[in-house]
Amino acid sequence: MKAEEIRELRSEEIRTRIKDEKDQLSHLEFQHAIAELPNPMVLREKRRLIARLSTVLATKEAASEQ
Repeated sequence: MKAEEIRELRSEEIRTRIKDEKDQLSHLEFQHAIAELPNPMVLREKRRLIARLSTVLATKEAASEQ
């Protein structure tokens, strides 16, 4: 999901998406600790998506406060 697509979402949708992605990331990290993942790059992609979502959410909240 690109930043442009994220900016189109509402703040509540972004918060929900962040929560879901964090849950998926913790599950993947647990699987990775037990056994090798077929594609460990998924972990990096999840972390980056969470960061992207958080950045857009912070930007939206800062813009709404002004």
